[in-house]
Amino acid sequence: MIDWRLRRAGAGDAARLSLVAGATFLEAFAGVLDGDDIVAHVARNSSAAAFDRYLSDGAIVTLAEAATGAAPLGYTLLTDPDLPVAPRDGDIELKRIYSLAPMHGGGMGAALMTRAIDDARAVGRRRMLLGVYGGNARAQRFYLKQGFAVVGERRFRVGATWHDDLVFAREL
Repeated sequence: MIDWRLRRAGAGDAARLSLVAGATFLEAFAGVLDGDDIVAHVARNSSAAAFDRYLSDGAIVTLAEAATGAAPLGYTLLTDPDLPVAPRDGDIELKRIYSLAPMHGGGMGAALMTRAIDDARAVGRRRMLLGVYGGNARAQRFYLKQGFAVVGERRFRVGATWHDDLVFAREL
């Protein structure tokens, strides 16, 4: 198993974040979603420029990286909510939480979630929301294990195709 660490991402990390975001999205959805849609989605939402925007807009981003060599292995992205549920004061959205497949089962996902929850609490947020692809049973089991519950649904566009997602929430 690879030794890893978590740290807050900063302005100089956009290229690292873009790399791990594209790789993890491809791992998660290759063979599930259309290849052209994956390429379009990653180009639009996971480019270094997109991460520069997130970081300059005040998003809270955590980077998981190898303890030796600092290769990116996973990340989380916390933003203001953009989900079709009744908003509450103190809401935050866990827009993304991903780790590379070789890291699955080694505690990185739980550590990333714990860090995201701690970061959200530190800035006064009281409820965490997230959207997950309706066909991703593995991720849904993870969120349920982490104390989340389904509170709604949404349609989510990947490339040119719309998909059904579930919206989860957890009180902090």
